[in-house]
Formats: sequence, C-alpha cells, structure tokens
Amino acid sequence: MRIISGTLKGRKILAPKNLPVRPTTDFAKEALFNLLRNKIDIEEIDVLDLFAGTGNLSLEFISRGAKSCLSVDQNTGCIKFMQKTSKDFELKNWRILRDDVFKFIKKGYGQYDLIFADPPYDLELLTSLPRLIFEKGLLKDEGLLVLEHGKEHSFENHERLLFTRRYGNVNFTLFS
Repeated sequence: MRIISGTLKGRKILAPKNLPVRPTTDFAKEALFNLLRNKIDIEEIDVLDLFAGTGNLSLEFISRGAKSCLSVDQNTGCIKFMQKTSKDFELKNWRILRDDVFKFIKKGYGQYDLIFADPPYDLELLTSLPRLIFEKGLLKDEGLLVLEHGKEHSFENHERLLFTRRYGNVNFTLFS
C-alpha cells in the first residue's frame, strides 16, 4: 500500500501480513477521492475513520490536508501498527483509539465533517451503521458519511442517501 496524494504522497504503508484487514485498493482510493473532491474540501476538516484497520484511508485524509483524523478499530495489532506509523511519519493530528465501533458510536463522542466507515463486508450490523451514526449526531450539519461495502448491501431507500458508486468489488455509498 502507498499514499497516493498530498504531503505524504508515495510513502509506503507496510502492514504486517497477520492483520485481519482488507485494505482499500489504490484504484478504489483514487476513485473515492475523485468523488469527494466535488463534495467537500478535505483541507481543514475533522475526519472519523471507523474500522480503520491499517489506517490506510486515515493517512490519505491527513496527507491531503485534513485538520484531524480519529481512527477507531478494536484489533490490538491494527492499533499498534497505526501508532507505529503515526510515530514514524511524525503525525500530530492523528488520534488512534482502540474501541468497538458500535460502543464508540453509542458514546456519541464528538462531531465530524467526514466519517469514513469500512467494516468487514460480512458484518451483521453493517446496514444499521448509517442510522446509528445519524441518531448519535456524529456528523456535522454539512458533513458526509462514506460507507464502503460489498455489492450484497443496498441503501437505496435510506433517507439521507446521496448516491452509491461501484468500483470492482468495492461500493462507496455517500450520505449527508
């Protein structure tokens, strides 16, 4: 994996093979940021990255000028890897939290301009994520929620749906 744009462009992210992650591909990341470019100014926003895994997307947001990024994951190996990467890259605006995402959401901890969630595609509660996030008021008024998911999930009837785009096996659904 590598960071594809911004101040950290070209930096490699060499995650251990034993982490339980499915990193977003460079192709899908590029497509996502092309979508976001027309929806939100990434510079100076506060980002929440749920199910952060390696921190791949968190790093991309930080590299592109996000004011801050909070990454939440419950896997100890992922947390240690993100902490090491943050230290290696000397990042001061990246906070990393080990927590169950659903418990974190219930706490209603802060508000964000952009929330990115990349849960396991087979997660039973995946379809409830947008509702829970909006109920807890985690998204600022003009904010965006981006949910990465597989083709087996549809959000076409969600009241806050903007659109869904498919890139190979990856779907990005945007809500506001």
